[in-house]
Amino acid sequence: MMANPFLGVFFHWLGGLASGSFYVPYRGVRKWAWEVYWLVGGVFSWIVCPWLLASLMTNDLLGVLAKQSLTTLWWTYFFGMMWGVGGLTFGLTMRYLGMSLGMGVALGYCAAFGTLLPPFFKAFIPAIPVPETLAQIASTTPGVITLAGVAVCLMGIAIAALAGLTKEKEMPEGEKKKAIAEFSFSKGIMVATFSGIMSAGFSFALTAGTPIGEASAAAGTSTLWTGLPKLCVVLSGGFTTNFIWCLLLNIKNKTGYQYFSRTVQAPAPGRGQAPVAVEATGDNRVPMLANYCFSALAGITWYFQFFFYTMGETQMGRFGFASWTLHMASIIIFSTMWGWIFHEWKGSSKKAHGLIAAGIMTLILSTIIIGFGTWLKGAAGGGH
Repeated sequence: MMANPFLGVFFHWLGGLASGSFYVPYRGVRKWAWEVYWLVGGVFSWIVCPWLLASLMTNDLLGVLAKQSLTTLWWTYFFGMMWGVGGLTFGLTMRYLGMSLGMGVALGYCAAFGTLLPPFFKAFIPAIPVPETLAQIASTTPGVITLAGVAVCLMGIAIAALAGLTKEKEMPEGEKKKAIAEFSFSKGIMVATFSGIMSAGFSFALTAGTPIGEASAAAGTSTLWTGLPKLCVVLSGGFTTNFIWCLLLNIKNKTGYQYFSRTVQAPAPGRGQAPVAVEATGDNRVPMLANYCFSALAGITWYFQFFFYTMGETQMGRFGFASWTLHMASIIIFSTMWGWIFHEWKGSSKKAHGLIAAGIMTLILSTIIIGFGTWLKGAAGGGH
């Protein structure tokens, strides 16, 4: 099957829509601690969806995984755990900066580290399953165009971050708190920086899992779905770190009861004691069914970013490294859209609005340039 980069770009846009939208259902969760709804959603995004869909849409899933070397499985899982650390702090980024600015800053680091480092390290570690090194990519006209698209993407991310900084300086504290209850620029930037760098591990994990996709193709799986088996391994790593962290927070904050209780429990009068159950009233009754449904919807939506990502990756030919940039750009585009819908930019100046609009247009342009560069590569005989 020949690569079709423009179809790949379309799939990456769908993945970006899912990723840029996943946090919206969490806004409907009531009277649950962050670690509770984050873990409930994570069970669906990291365990239920990847294993269910890979079982239904690929051939011999367990057989394919059983044939892999321990080295392949370990590095795919390890980088998944690294991404998992970034993923759990990603949720904190949304709490402190909102969807627009939070994703703009965090994904800027993600795009830079996740796109360029795998082909960069290929020059030093030949075993890395990337078709070409950065130098080899830059030696051809299609490669130069694709790298230019990556540069334009990073420029668009920088413009979007500048728009967020402008908004931060202009808006009164009260206005920022209306849209984002826990807004904190300093905390948010620190968390977003850490989250973005660690989240780039997902790109490394997918690269490390390349042999899994090849084995799935050899087992007769259609090209579009060959990326699904490696998601089972990558997301298991992500689940591990998130599960441990949320469990620790459950213990520290004494919130473990919230998974099962229909009422909010009052804090105990003595330090170190468990919360005390209180009589159910309209004020402390927890909407359990709604909370589980909203959290599950958020988790399923988040999984679909990876579902469409792997589909897009299969269509990018030898320039699959650019998939990460396309993914990051599309996420920022759609998360900014949600930021506008939820009035996160209400009260900011025309300058801030102009900057964020310019950033989004630059990101859209970058996806077109990258798609054109990978299409040229395929037209010249570099597709597969």
